[in-house]
Amino acid sequence: MSRVPSLKRKELLKLLLRQGLFVHHQKGSHIVLKSSIDPSKRITVPMHNKDLKIKTLLSILKQAGLTKTFLLGK
Repeated sequence: MSRVPSLKRKELLKLLLRQGLFVHHQKGSHIVLKSSIDPSKRITVPMHNKDLKIKTLLSILKQAGLTKTFLLGK
């Protein structure tokens, strides 16, 4: 099983924006992204000053419909 690489919150946001998501709004330190293709898809990315925990990162990827192999190929 391959390890999931550590990812900064800004790097993750850039990757998600490249996948066709756009920033819908921001409330506090959380950015809400939406998909222009599937309007029911809503992903929340915390923008705290810490690295994302692995489970949080995997959850965000799952919400976006991506797999962890997507990160390995970045």
